[in-house]
Amino acid sequence: MKEQFQAYVIRKDDQKGVTAKLEQLKKEDLPNGDVTVQVHYSSVNYKDGLASLEKGGVIRNYPMVPGIDMAGTVDESVSGRFAPGDRVISTGFEPGVSHYGGYSEYARLRSEWLVPLPQGLSEKEAMAIGTAGFTAGLSIDALLQAGVTPEMGKVLVTGATGGVGSMAIAILAKLGFEVTASTGKKQQEEELLRNLGASEVISREEADAPIKGAMGKQQWAGVVDPTAGPALAERLKQVQYGGAVAVSGLTGGNGFESTVFPFILRGIQLIGIDSVYCPMERRERIWNKLGSEWKPDRALALGVQEITLDQLPHTLENILQGGAVGRTVVRVSSE
Repeated sequence: MKEQFQAYVIRKDDQKGVTAKLEQLKKEDLPNGDVTVQVHYSSVNYKDGLASLEKGGVIRNYPMVPGIDMAGTVDESVSGRFAPGDRVISTGFEPGVSHYGGYSEYARLRSEWLVPLPQGLSEKEAMAIGTAGFTAGLSIDALLQAGVTPEMGKVLVTGATGGVGSMAIAILAKLGFEVTASTGKKQQEEELLRNLGASEVISREEADAPIKGAMGKQQWAGVVDPTAGPALAERLKQVQYGGAVAVSGLTGGNGFESTVFPFILRGIQLIGIDSVYCPMERRERIWNKLGSEWKPDRALALGVQEITLDQLPHTLENILQGGAVGRTVVRVSSE
């Protein structure tokens, strides 16, 4: 382990407010944990963008190294689960929120936050999938568990050019589903979405158009919804009998108004997706699928941008402004 190493650190003081920059840290600067990981790759998520804002509501204490995702090699371990040289990934739990995260060449973590790197995935591919792809996987798993099948009809994916949406399209298409992608960037990104596997691309306005009355035409066998907001009520009205909606985000807002009719007249399910504290048994099962039969090959081939730590400020600002398309991985350490 280096005596000093690079990390992207967010600090807060009364005069300057919140500031973020690359700093040199030492081993003793790292928080407690039973496994030290040399981080090779991290990724950029909307939550990481929020962490850079004073009122983002993500960081619980300062200073903080953001980065909720990371992949690398175990450097030191006093855990019985992992040994030096093991390749591991971490998504969710406390890193990047209340514990130093992945935008650092080294991270000291609790072993119960770590998953062995699945066979079939490189470290870069795992971070291209990251929390976004893992959330997409959890969403699709929820639809499958609810009984949604390709034979039932179309699945709507909202926020389709974002991380969760783009990964969900690739996975669903690989599993044989007919996917309708909804996006606010239809004119610019329709070709990309079709290359990811969408059979139809519609505008956000078309997908979110208000529907008169308590129920609408049955259009969707299932919905993968990382956007939510008031339009979620309109989507619920259009889910067909026995269908399901997996909601995982709030970029469209955190509230909506609905009635009980979609649930009691069509028997649909509204399923909440939590990728942060997902139990380890399910976490490992989904990650292993993402490395094998669910591997989002099209998304990995088409929509991954690589940056370095010093490019983070611009990239984090871009994702907050809605300019991100696909996934961005961060090359943290090359050793």
